[in-house]
Amino acid sequence: MRLRRPTPPSPQQQGTTGSSGHPTDPAALIQVRDLRKSFATLDATITAADGISLDVPAGGVTALAGPSGSGKSTLLHLIGALDAPDAGTIIVAGVEVTALRGNALAGYRRRVGFVFQRFNLLPTLTVLDNVTAPVLPFKTSFEPKQRATELLASVGLQGRENTLATRLSGGQQQRVAIARALINTPAVVLADEPTGNLDSSTGADIIALLFDLRERHGTTLLIATHDPDLAARCDTVVRMRDGKIT
Repeated sequence: MRLRRPTPPSPQQQGTTGSSGHPTDPAALIQVRDLRKSFATLDATITAADGISLDVPAGGVTALAGPSGSGKSTLLHLIGALDAPDAGTIIVAGVEVTALRGNALAGYRRRVGFVFQRFNLLPTLTVLDNVTAPVLPFKTSFEPKQRATELLASVGLQGRENTLATRLSGGQQQRVAIARALINTPAVVLADEPTGNLDSSTGADIIALLFDLRERHGTTLLIATHDPDLAARCDTVVRMRDGKIT
């Protein structure tokens, strides 16, 4: 499954309304409607997504800002199909993600890039093998090691291909994670606190890298962050609290 970037809307399409009654933006790459997700604990039920509706424009950089526990990470996980909502609809590049099952759902996950706060690299693998890992079980239209080598060069890690991931600094590991997220040329990258485990100088480098990738590849970025400098550079800032958009 390949996610296509939507074409610009015609004047007749603008301002339409979806089945949920919420206005829809036909140029948006991601459309979220009435999304709900709760988690049961021993003491209570936590509502992490409480009727969220959101449009994310194609080719833009959107920040999800808010305190810890506001639902930012949950929203990213739902859009990326790492978790399933209790109710609501998610549409990405015209594909209703919440209706996918089985192989179609697995195919969608392969077309979305993920960048995590803790990098989630495989410590026993080299840098090159970490970048190719998401596509090794599947047939691709490209040569994975060649693509990975090119991506590592683009994030400033040329010559480190055969280094174990554990021998890299935090900033270098995050660069590997970004290269891994791009291995399938995704239309959208979901980044969960990408600078959260980095010092301010290294974090600034990662921010610059993410925006450079947007400029060069037209990638849509949806970033959950506590970093005010990162949020200030984004095209749109969506503020969340208690599972709601405020």
